[in-house]
Amino acid sequence: MVCITSCLNTTGQVTAQKEETTTMKNKIIRTDAEWKKTLTPEQYRVLRTGGTECAFTGEYYKYKDNGVYICAGCGNEVFRSSKKFESGTGWPSFFEPVDKNCITEKRDTSHGMVRTEVLCSRCDGHLGHVFNDGPQPTGLRYCINSVSLAFKTIASSSKIETATFGSGCFWCSDAAFRMLEGVKSVEVGYMGGETRNPTYKEVCAGNSGHAEVSQVKFDPTSISYDKILDIFWKIHDPTSLNRQGADTGTQYRSAIFYHSPEQKAAAEKSRDELQKTMARKIVTEITPAAEFFKAEDYHQDYYNNNQQLPYCKAVVQPKIEKIKEHLNKAKAGK
Repeated sequence: MVCITSCLNTTGQVTAQKEETTTMKNKIIRTDAEWKKTLTPEQYRVLRTGGTECAFTGEYYKYKDNGVYICAGCGNEVFRSSKKFESGTGWPSFFEPVDKNCITEKRDTSHGMVRTEVLCSRCDGHLGHVFNDGPQPTGLRYCINSVSLAFKTIASSSKIETATFGSGCFWCSDAAFRMLEGVKSVEVGYMGGETRNPTYKEVCAGNSGHAEVSQVKFDPTSISYDKILDIFWKIHDPTSLNRQGADTGTQYRSAIFYHSPEQKAAAEKSRDELQKTMARKIVTEITPAAEFFKAEDYHQDYYNNNQQLPYCKAVVQPKIEKIKEHLNKAKAGK
């Protein structure tokens, strides 16, 4: 097995950030011998010698709990779970640190590249690197080693809610909903049919009655159901009956499966408002949520795991770029 030794920009382009020289109170200084006593060998290799863990192997790569990530060496709070996003790079990724004083950024010219290293300001432990290919509002991607981190759970003050949508191929909607801040998880699967525990092959045959759906878990204090509905309408054509582009069949139907009377009312109001702007009739079904059957593992987070495949490049990526543009305009207040 070959271990990747640096967190690379997905485009291969690396832009150095302005070096920070913030001095932190309660600075922790220890000898190498002292660090070796308090850290595991792998923590020492990464935190104290600037190593990098292998991609897709870290404990926190797809970790979803609500809380704060702290430096594994000294306990300094460095990143919040609310600022974490799925980058597809194989390392935990964040678009913003807890504050400007919790980390230090340093020019790194190792491995024949120019990068910006991210260090813990309290103990100078190596956390990872930062790149300029992240999401808005910062446009940054803090690519951090799991082994450099520990996690403090914070009990959520709100009840996590569920929303379920059918909008054609679930690979597209899955990727779009994962981009939203406040969305805790997305699972793709099947809903609205008669067959129990259907397989992808059975659903594609059109005989099970199920729609391909994305089931979204979200924090209503961070993102409203109305905002998720807004993305649902934009990710597909709601006037196309049992079809999205070249994907044809009832499994690709436009559908909102509501989980409460409030969701039903919001969905109907949203549909009616959108209809005023549409020349063709919206054919989206709005029906009560039925039993959800999770799709096979290889369908989960399909786009982020398979971005180089022709279907992802030709079909999914343009939709994702459209949603990114919409989100950026919304943040800019346009």
